[in-house]
Amino acid sequence: MMMSNIETLAAGAAKAAPVVASTPRLITWALIAIALIVLLIAWAKVHPFIALLVSSLTLAIGVGVPATKSMESFTSGFGSTMGGVGALVALGAIVGNLLLESGGANTLVDRLLQVSNKKLLPLLVALIAAIIGIPMFFEIGVVLLVPLALLIARRSKLPVMLIGLPMLFGLGEMHALVPPHPGPLAVVDALHADLGLTMMFGLPIALLLILVMGPVVSPILARFAPVYAPEDDSDEQNPDRPKPKGFMVIVTILLPVILMLLNTVCEIALPNRHTPLLSIIGFLGTPLVALLVTVIAAFFTLGLPGGMSWKRIMDVVGGSFAPIAGVLLIVGAGGGFKQTLVDIGAGGVVAKLAGALSLSAFLMGWIVAALIRMATGSATVAALTAVGLVSQLAVGLDPVHLSLLVLAIGLGSGFLSHVNDAGFWLVKEYFGLTVGQTFKTWSLGSCIASVLGLAMVACCWVIF
Repeated sequence: MMMSNIETLAAGAAKAAPVVASTPRLITWALIAIALIVLLIAWAKVHPFIALLVSSLTLAIGVGVPATKSMESFTSGFGSTMGGVGALVALGAIVGNLLLESGGANTLVDRLLQVSNKKLLPLLVALIAAIIGIPMFFEIGVVLLVPLALLIARRSKLPVMLIGLPMLFGLGEMHALVPPHPGPLAVVDALHADLGLTMMFGLPIALLLILVMGPVVSPILARFAPVYAPEDDSDEQNPDRPKPKGFMVIVTILLPVILMLLNTVCEIALPNRHTPLLSIIGFLGTPLVALLVTVIAAFFTLGLPGGMSWKRIMDVVGGSFAPIAGVLLIVGAGGGFKQTLVDIGAGGVVAKLAGALSLSAFLMGWIVAALIRMATGSATVAALTAVGLVSQLAVGLDPVHLSLLVLAIGLGSGFLSHVNDAGFWLVKEYFGLTVGQTFKTWSLGSCIASVLGLAMVACCWVIF
């Protein structure tokens, strides 16, 4: 099962964490902490890292955690987030920087602009992101594709979120609905659902949702964030300078996708076979290894063909880290705040409140997953917690409806990305948005996508 270190730890914590305060007190302090983050960043202009740190401390002490232990959850969440995401973001940043500095990104964007007009660009970007998002974690896909999205927006003179949102929806819906992503795969296993049926329904629903959210909804949401990519002199390249071939640029971008997807196919098709070849495929398909292989390959497919000396390539590698240092600290702090919520038992409280409602397995699964997602910020924790609550309601469902229940839970786990979600901060920092603009675009969009997807699954539930 493919699950990042951070989400594995968070899932375990969510199951074991005791509630250290009464339910009203816990909910009150959780809301205070979230409001404090928004106020500190949006009104007081405090750096997000400090705001998340202060809010985590406030939340822990507010619910009764001893002062001497009040930062343990934050430290644990910060470390696990950095361990699970940090190296992946760094390697993805290297590939993105090599794409830009070698001229490979310009080559690819030139091709896109040649075959498409401005109106079709959101659709093309959404489809490209969907393909790359089949086996890839959301955060890795964001880091890998953001340089391309910003360059497309700059060259086409379009707002960054008109290109960025379709990319995010392309990655996000695949992450929520299509195995081998950890959430849906874990739910399939827990409910003993049919993996083939789940993929058969999940993939077309995800693609239909991407087609609606990308070219239809994204232009509306992008109006709330009229932010344009800054001009960059590097766009004006010497026409005599060598450039990587378009085919090699595409191969480089798709290499980690191919490696991870091949590993996933082998795991599903040959789960009990252990041969040297499968061991090598499994090793190369590990996200960290797949991105490392891609970085090394990029030296020879992007750097050298782009007229860069070996020293220049290494300079580009070294220069890739400084711009992402702030992003990594903020993402790590988001993980720390999330872990504080998990450890005080926020997820368990929300699950109990949702359990008091008398609803079908279908609606219960979505509601619980959505509430846990809002409380903890983790899609995987939300999905696994929802499974624990609705598993008894799933008894007796036929294979088709069991697979649709998996999708409903997956859609709920993607509801409302906000300040306790590392992805929220990635989007804010990479696209240069304010907290308010991020809420009005990505957060609102994640809610719309979740509800629209639920409606699609509900139609299938009735028809089949």
